[in-house]
Amino acid sequence: MYNYAGVITILNFIFAAIIGIYFLRLLLTQNNSSQAVARESRSELEKLAKLRSLKLSEPLSEKTRPQSFNEIIGQEDAIKMLRAALCGPNPQHILIYGPPGVGKTAAARLVLEEAKINPISPFGSKATFIELDAATARFDERGIADPLIGSVHDPIYQGAGPMGVAGIPQPKPGAVSKAHGGILFIDEIGELHNIQINKLLKVLEDRKVLLESAYYNKENSKIPEHIHSIFQKGLPADFRLVGATTRSPNEIVPAIRSRCLEVYFKPLTASDIMTIAENASRRISMEIDETALTTIGKYAQNGREAVNLVQISAGLALVEKRKNILPSDVEWLVNCSKLQPRHSIKLANTPQVGLAYGMAVVNNHTGALLEVEAAVKHQKNGKGKIRISGIVSEEEFGGNGHKIRRRSMAQDSVENVLTMLAKEFKIEIDNYDIHINFSGGAPVDGPSAGITISTALYSAFTGIAVSNKVVMTGEVSLRGQIKPVGGVIDKLRAASRDKQVQIAIIPQENWQDAFSDYPGVRVIPVSDFSMALPYVLTEFAEIHKVATAGQ
Repeated sequence: MYNYAGVITILNFIFAAIIGIYFLRLLLTQNNSSQAVARESRSELEKLAKLRSLKLSEPLSEKTRPQSFNEIIGQEDAIKMLRAALCGPNPQHILIYGPPGVGKTAAARLVLEEAKINPISPFGSKATFIELDAATARFDERGIADPLIGSVHDPIYQGAGPMGVAGIPQPKPGAVSKAHGGILFIDEIGELHNIQINKLLKVLEDRKVLLESAYYNKENSKIPEHIHSIFQKGLPADFRLVGATTRSPNEIVPAIRSRCLEVYFKPLTASDIMTIAENASRRISMEIDETALTTIGKYAQNGREAVNLVQISAGLALVEKRKNILPSDVEWLVNCSKLQPRHSIKLANTPQVGLAYGMAVVNNHTGALLEVEAAVKHQKNGKGKIRISGIVSEEEFGGNGHKIRRRSMAQDSVENVLTMLAKEFKIEIDNYDIHINFSGGAPVDGPSAGITISTALYSAFTGIAVSNKVVMTGEVSLRGQIKPVGGVIDKLRAASRDKQVQIAIIPQENWQDAFSDYPGVRVIPVSDFSMALPYVLTEFAEIHKVATAGQ
């Protein structure tokens, strides 16, 4: 009889040997693989150590980064508003508008640090400041990756790990969850994708993030409790949003704006730029000539540009073995960099006929002075002509994908003024050739230049000189009334910066009690054009006679 038991025993032995050899080889392979990985890791660590041992000198821009509010130049009002909004018992969401390089990020960081030590503030000592650049934040509409809101790493994705092998979806928190209990600072918030904006609005409302996955099953006992909790109750996201943008307010989604307090960082003045440049030169132990500082103040548009000009000029000086920055260093750099000087108007040294100065607002809520010239020449038989120069004939405005083209509002202001002068002062407009010029690419901000145009034309018609110490703003109606305008605070700041300006005329409806003692300039409110004439023209008696006759 055949011995089947012996055969089975031999086969079992052979199978056991084969399996043993297989696992032995597998173990040896794993050991070899682990040793190879360890060797590769050691090699890479050595390379990293060598790379980390190589360090360049710290850039001046890093050395000059503000460490206190006093080091943020020219933004006192904005910082005061930030502190009031974030350091109290009920901190607000905030939108910060302003050009680059004026200290928006630094101010937000410093405000959180102050709030953390304020006993009435809800921000704890461990409150975090999470920063996200909306312009570079990786985003996928399928939800695979979202560094802002967060995403779920489903088992099908490469690198899902042991949990993925077990079929468990893994939530990945985004910036809103990492900022829980602190501040989420989104730089260039206007660049966020529309889907991200909608998700962010939901998070701001719910104060938590709700994540979804087709692979999640609440009945699955293999899924850890913390993941069950995340899917069922959400990730906490109670933070305060601080969004910064260089865009104008009408370019930001209204739903975001409605939830935020808006704070405006103003562009730096030439004086602010000079202070920043002087502080930067002190940080690197370089002397800088006053004329060189003035040149930097004339050409640099923000703090970063000022610091860069100082650093490169200092490099030029050190190459030539000098410890001081000369005006020629800065002038050479400005020419090589092809920088353009900032817009500025220099007031005339003496009163002039047909030359008046207004106040305007340019980009990013910057106040500036405006120069308007007017010349008239009498013509017979009502054949006079009107010329306007120095402005564009058409304007385009709008946002959110809608653009509207219209005729320049400055042209409309000129026509309103001419009608007013003909009606109120009996000037026969048709009998004159009239030329109105807005000098130097002037920042004409719509109808608010009306009173300045009126003054220049009235001066040209009467031959009475306009004071070179008075600036003005206001819309002029067909009846000579001065209507309210926007940006008065920014305009008055521009007036007070010019030491030659003594009087600033504004519409009566724009008057505030704080203007009664405004630093550096006397503010006069007027409700009609005749009220302004004694302040803007030099011959008071003649003004009164002509104005009375006109009435």
